[in-house]
Amino acid sequence: MRKLVFFLGGAGAGKTTLAKAVARRSGAALFDMDTLLRPAAVALMTQAGLDPSDRDSAEYKKLCRDLGYRITMDAALENIGIGNDAFVIGPFTKETEAPEWIERELASIGVSLGDVDVKVIFVSLQVERLYFERIVGRGSELDQWKLDHWNDFSRSLGKRELSWPLPAESVLSYDNSEPLGTETIDALERFIYGTSV
Repeated sequence: MRKLVFFLGGAGAGKTTLAKAVARRSGAALFDMDTLLRPAAVALMTQAGLDPSDRDSAEYKKLCRDLGYRITMDAALENIGIGNDAFVIGPFTKETEAPEWIERELASIGVSLGDVDVKVIFVSLQVERLYFERIVGRGSELDQWKLDHWNDFSRSLGKRELSWPLPAESVLSYDNSEPLGTETIDALERFIYGTSV
């Protein structure tokens, strides 16, 4: 059965690193919202006379947020539609709070939860300080708003619940505080593909 796997979590949690590590082994198609939206976000923010590196302000969210999710899901669903496994990376905050969202997305390509094995990996870190250190460490200009408005931004890093109608065994909360190792990749691969991997 095709796999549609969401790697979700706050900035700095390491969701992209984990998804890439597992995709490198499995050959799954990878869809990172940050990568897919970047050219459009730069153009839209520049046209609006705003900072093209901003990825967090209210202005950015109004102009670009929903577009980013649409681009990402359209690309992932197109791959699911032709039989590829798809790994999707992003926060997906509003989407995971809407019980009907995942079924509506799958229905748009004529499939259901019975046709596609949907799994969710919530990636988090034990303490807020680790998020801050990792965001600083990656040195991206796209993170400057987060660092300048840390008190506001850090509210988005709390534990999240999933409202989609998935069985408990399809949802994993993963603490990514330790350095990435083979054991981690093995464990995530088993969660996604089963114990036969």
